[in-house]
Amino acid sequence: MIIFYLLVLAFVVGLIGSAACFRVVRQFERGVVFRFGRVRPVIRKPGLAVLVPIADRMHKVNMQIITMPVPAQDGITRDNVTVRVDAVVYFNVVDPVRAAVDVEDYVSAIGQVAQTSLRSIIGKSDLDDLLSNRERLNQGMALMIDSPALDWGVHIDRVEIKDVALPETMKRSMSRQAEAERERRARIITADGELQASEKLGQAAEVMSEHPAALQLRLLQTVVEVAAEKNSTLVLPFPVELLRFLERSTPPESAKATSADQAAPAPSPAPAAGNGSPASGTSPIREIAQSLRANGQISLDSLTTSSAVTAKPTALPVPETAGSAQPQWGGLPAGCADPAWQP
Repeated sequence: MIIFYLLVLAFVVGLIGSAACFRVVRQFERGVVFRFGRVRPVIRKPGLAVLVPIADRMHKVNMQIITMPVPAQDGITRDNVTVRVDAVVYFNVVDPVRAAVDVEDYVSAIGQVAQTSLRSIIGKSDLDDLLSNRERLNQGMALMIDSPALDWGVHIDRVEIKDVALPETMKRSMSRQAEAERERRARIITADGELQASEKLGQAAEVMSEHPAALQLRLLQTVVEVAAEKNSTLVLPFPVELLRFLERSTPPESAKATSADQAAPAPSPAPAAGNGSPASGTSPIREIAQSLRANGQISLDSLTTSSAVTAKPTALPVPETAGSAQPQWGGLPAGCADPAWQP
């Protein structure tokens, strides 16, 4: 009976020992075997790995790409702008033995190197490079991290700067700069358009000056365009050339008066009739007009003292035919006719 218990105990111990001798390595892992504390040069690949009981210990190393975010770092750029930049690092293990032996925790080591490299990149770059030329900065930061990582059996796959946080004052300044740049471009485009339009309008003016009918056709086209909108009021443009033509063809009133004064002869005193009236050849209206031309003005006193006004009308002969109608002169009554007046 005692022998049976001993056999059962030996079998159980053998099972436990055999279980410790067999280890499973997954596809994305590699096994580093330490025999009595010494690393074995042979790396155990994915599958079932057999170990020597009590003597061997196996350390599994992950060969996948690890994504590690770099905490945001405050720094001052080369052009003295305070920024806050964060990044992300992608890396994987290429030498499991060196990653397990040369460095205690390669993930933490890569994180510290990434932070210091990011601070160095911020200090060496301008703000414009951080905002627009990130590809070059990413490559430079990857080279800075990859130099010590190669000694640890780690390969830096890529590094990317995620975000650049700027102060509010800098954001406002950049927005004003962008607005001024857009306004400058808009003014240049507008001025270029005005220049091209002026050149085309000059060519059109030359054509219309050679062919006056083109201006009339353009006027009619404008009228058609305005009338197509169903407006109740139609505004017709008045050509300036017509105003200039009328101004050239019509002399001013002052020039008319001056020419009339120069052409009119000096008035001569009219011989008085026997009854004190002017000669029959000069009418009172013509006398007043001649005095106006000579003096340039007339007053109330001159009208009252004029001989044409104070003179008595000439008595007309009345026939002695009784009971007959008064004679007619020129279709007017005899008492109203004045043979000295002529229209």
